[in-house]
Amino acid sequence: MPAVEAVTPKNRDDWRRTRAGYISLGVSLVLLAAKFAAFLWTGSAAVLSDALESILNVFAAGVALFAIRLAQKPRDRNHPYGHGKIEFVSAAFEGGLISFAAVLIGYAAVRAFWIGPEIRELDLGLAIVLGAGIANAALGFFLLYSGRRYSSIALEADGKHVLTDFWTSAAVVVALILVRVTGKQWIDPLCALLISLHLVRTGIGLLRQALGPLLDEEDDTVVRTLVDEFEAHLVPGIINVHSVRVIRSGRFHHVDAHVVVPEFWDIHTAHARAEKYERDVMRTFEPDGEIEFHIEPCERLYCERCSWEPCPVRVQPFDGRPPLSVEEAVRPDPQFPGQYDGSDSITV
Repeated sequence: MPAVEAVTPKNRDDWRRTRAGYISLGVSLVLLAAKFAAFLWTGSAAVLSDALESILNVFAAGVALFAIRLAQKPRDRNHPYGHGKIEFVSAAFEGGLISFAAVLIGYAAVRAFWIGPEIRELDLGLAIVLGAGIANAALGFFLLYSGRRYSSIALEADGKHVLTDFWTSAAVVVALILVRVTGKQWIDPLCALLISLHLVRTGIGLLRQALGPLLDEEDDTVVRTLVDEFEAHLVPGIINVHSVRVIRSGRFHHVDAHVVVPEFWDIHTAHARAEKYERDVMRTFEPDGEIEFHIEPCERLYCERCSWEPCPVRVQPFDGRPPLSVEEAVRPDPQFPGQYDGSDSITV
């Protein structure tokens, strides 16, 4: 009889991420068809700009779905930290697509200015674009919620992309209303040009957000949350934690840190205490992850802040332990502040 895989919170989250990816792809295909129909009826450059972006929405939704499914694969020999970083690649790719859409829309706007716009069937075009915009808003907020709730930057990036499409649709609706009221058709390509400038800004911002984790840029929010957990679970014998580094791979976080313990502990005691400390921290640390501790002896440098009693090697009385701060936790060694000047480089 085949084994049945246990349903775990991780499995449920994987399924929800995948479901959100399929919903994004399906809705994007429907909206693409609707917007191109609106363009064929109206001949509007602004509606064309909206439809062009929807092509990229479909492509981006497919890439995001592929990235989500690949990121769920377990680590293997060739990928010892897992496959999670593919989500950042997907987000960067989506940022590039948005920027490319901006170029296409800008070209269509300039061309419409040059040859002169001819807009028709305004009422029907307005109805289709307005309905598509409302659907995009609902989908975008759903993807943003899913991405943040289930720690998927691919879904979050897809949600931001879809919301840019919503704002595009909103601008198109405003432009078509103005054309209908004033009769000035040059408003239509002007709106398309403004949309292209907005998309450039959005695409560059998304690229920046994705490239940071790809380059292992420190996430201040994650580090602060982790330091709070270190502080909450400190017990006598765990004297200090420093040299904390966090690498994010999709929803998974790999943490390296140095933990200072009494120098007279034998290796078995030190390892067992550090391992229990790691389990206690990871039990309440909200993102998925793992910690690799490097164990350091105190070398009688921490006596004033070490509450371990009785200590056979103490050279100074315990004077209280200040709370662990982020600045202290990320330093190579807080006992020697000259090693770290607060900048991005370590000096000797």
